[in-house]
Amino acid sequence: MIDSKQATDALADIEDTVRRVRQSLIYRFTSTIMLMWGALVFAGDILSWLRPGYGLYIWIGVYVLATAGLFALSAYNHAQSRIRTFDRRYLLSFLFIVAFGIFCCVFGQFTPRQQTTFWPVYVMLFYMMAGVWFGTAFIVIGAAIIALTLIGYVYIPGMPFLLWMAVVNGGGLFVGGLWMRRS
Repeated sequence: MIDSKQATDALADIEDTVRRVRQSLIYRFTSTIMLMWGALVFAGDILSWLRPGYGLYIWIGVYVLATAGLFALSAYNHAQSRIRTFDRRYLLSFLFIVAFGIFCCVFGQFTPRQQTTFWPVYVMLFYMMAGVWFGTAFIVIGAAIIALTLIGYVYIPGMPFLLWMAVVNGGGLFVGGLWMRRS
């Protein structure tokens, strides 16, 4: 027979294990999404650098590919684990985030350089908010990408800024995805 302290300790151990498994599952799935987004954002920044006049079309293509990729990853994950990870609610949330970002860019009359800075900072805010619930890796990745984006905005003039953003934003998401996969 166990006493109440042993029972309390056992329940605390079980709760800790459940928390770590939950975080591991979230990190595992999210890491795949971050790897996909990292590759797409890297490609988007490089293509924008190569073809600066086509930025709008390039980024629409990036968002369409990313959305399709999220549905494909969700379907694969659902087939493997029977857990739905991306559904209409997530799509609607994603569309709200994008719509508000577009609203800010249009009514803020952002220059292309300001838009290149705004989007990673804006999106990483949501990563950092997710970190409050799902783990500090989100906070670290978001804060690092925001800080490096702002450093580039201040210190890297002209078109090389797009190359900086390819490495910082695309590469940061990709490296962050690899890091979360190991956690």
